[in-house]
Amino acid sequence: MDTYEEALSWIHGRLRTGIKPGLSRMEWIMERLGHPERRLKAVHIGGTNGKGSTTAMLRSILSEAGYEVGTFTSPYIEQFNERISINGTPISDHEITLLAQKIRILADEMEDMSFGGPSEFEIITAMTFYYFAYVRPVDIVLFEVGLGGRLDSTNIVHPILSIITTIGMDHIQFLGDTLAEIAFEKAGIIKNGVPIITAVEQPEALDVIERVAKEKKAALYLNGREFSGTWLSSTEHGEQFGFQSSFSIHGQLETGLAGLHQVNNAALAIMAVDYLRAFYSFFIEEEHVEKGLKNIHWPGRFETLYEKPLIIADGAHNEEGINALVQTIHQRFSDRNITILFAAMKDKPLDKMIQQLKGVADQLYFAPFDFPRAAQKEDYEPYTDEKSSIVQDYHQQIRLFQKLAKETDVFIITGSLYFISTVKNTAFFSI
Repeated sequence: MDTYEEALSWIHGRLRTGIKPGLSRMEWIMERLGHPERRLKAVHIGGTNGKGSTTAMLRSILSEAGYEVGTFTSPYIEQFNERISINGTPISDHEITLLAQKIRILADEMEDMSFGGPSEFEIITAMTFYYFAYVRPVDIVLFEVGLGGRLDSTNIVHPILSIITTIGMDHIQFLGDTLAEIAFEKAGIIKNGVPIITAVEQPEALDVIERVAKEKKAALYLNGREFSGTWLSSTEHGEQFGFQSSFSIHGQLETGLAGLHQVNNAALAIMAVDYLRAFYSFFIEEEHVEKGLKNIHWPGRFETLYEKPLIIADGAHNEEGINALVQTIHQRFSDRNITILFAAMKDKPLDKMIQQLKGVADQLYFAPFDFPRAAQKEDYEPYTDEKSSIVQDYHQQIRLFQKLAKETDVFIITGSLYFISTVKNTAFFSI
């Protein structure tokens, strides 16, 4: 494995092992690497929706304040390297290659062990811990949970702060089919004595979060109770809101991300900043918060890809994400003609997601695409009707929209973040 291409091929080849919940493989790797996870000052961020946006907002604020911020996020949108970044800049191809070489030695050794070789996600997680501990130390690292929390490979970290954004019915085949069961898995990231910030609302899920926090003697900061964000108005590219906690008051702030749900994500990020400032002496002023939120860019989150005609990409990959997208469409484009291009994973609740989209779309297209878990033509056929159809060439559909669209038309590409990544990496946004 001497080249970047060979490194990526090996990493992606581990997808064949599937999802492998459990921490035994990661614990073994960390032991062999000298426990890099113990060398980091980290924030651990889990939840069903909003993890990526909250991570991006917190990173942007801390970067504005002059800190070096490492992030571990998934999936990637524009390039694989962005999963491991410093202040939003992905690490280099050379660094990816060197990290993969380091972890592959251990991965090969694990193949003959009882727990087997690591999954793709475990390999990338191990690369991240090693990188920020030994190769490129930073002031703080933000770790986004991959799946669930309790058995996620990131959960070997002992952070200074944990965040659980929301709870929703997603990945039920792994996490359980009730909100309480899913909340239990998400609450698995709560550590002894480590404060937890959350925007969870459903009583049955919140009961679990509160119980676990009490058992772990972890201070709980709840959105709407210990802190709150209040929406004020929408701007061209984001939302204006006010924020209040026992640590700070902001009369008017603005996010660079659109959608009412981004106010909650921003409130979580600001509460995290307040905590870091109050208990870990991070020097963060009001102007850092203001600029960090306003200047944020997070690919695939209600992102404008093309302005005339208007084409937007939003990775609403589950039922809750679609619900947030629908609210944003109602809020911003109630008087516009809406065309939606939708592609999702076949293990998602397609019926509920499509039903919501049909409520706002004047024309809805389903797009099968090349990905192991992606829904295909036969999965979409039950949902076709006079305004909903399957397209085999979504590139052509987008070009056709660009050619024929009127000023009042909006084209929204949504569903799987893997699909958004595929679309964004195909350079066709010109006629």
